[in-house]
Amino acid sequence: MTRRLFALLAAVLLSASLAGCGYNDFQRLDEQTKAAWSEVLNQYQRRADLIPNIVATVKGEASFEQETLTKVVEARAKATSIQVSPETLNNPEAFNRFQQAQGELSGALSRLIAVSENYPSLKANQGFQDLRVQLEGTENRITVARNRYIKAVADYNVLARSFPSNLTAMVFGYQPKPNFTVQDEAAISAPPKVDFGASK
Repeated sequence: MTRRLFALLAAVLLSASLAGCGYNDFQRLDEQTKAAWSEVLNQYQRRADLIPNIVATVKGEASFEQETLTKVVEARAKATSIQVSPETLNNPEAFNRFQQAQGELSGALSRLIAVSENYPSLKANQGFQDLRVQLEGTENRITVARNRYIKAVADYNVLARSFPSNLTAMVFGYQPKPNFTVQDEAAISAPPKVDFGASK
């Protein structure tokens, strides 16, 4: 009887200490980051699914720049070839590779849309315009999903680094998670070059 009482008391104390040291918060925030990450992936997949239709529509424009199309197709192939698993969230190198591939695809799509402005028949093509609107909407959804993920990771990382929950993180191996970063921080931190003479 005494052993049972002692075991029960130990279980109560252990559960209280785990709750007090942030263990349950780690579980909750870890699930939030996974859910937010799933939504990011969902929106990236939505974008990848739109690309073949956009490329097929643009290919109908006989004189369209082949190099631009090729870069979009190659960037999509690279981005969709990267295997993403829940472990990606805890592996900064894998996360960075995924982020770089998606960044390259974003850049290639931006160039494609910019170049398409030079083709009046594409601008008049309702199918292309519909796809463009869907793509722009998807890019907005990607931004929202990424922002939610960034917030979820920030909450998790603050818990992992704050005292006394950082002790729980050390005991149970909860490492800070990687987050999205700006691809070229040096380029965006440089002041823009403005040449008013060029427009004359």
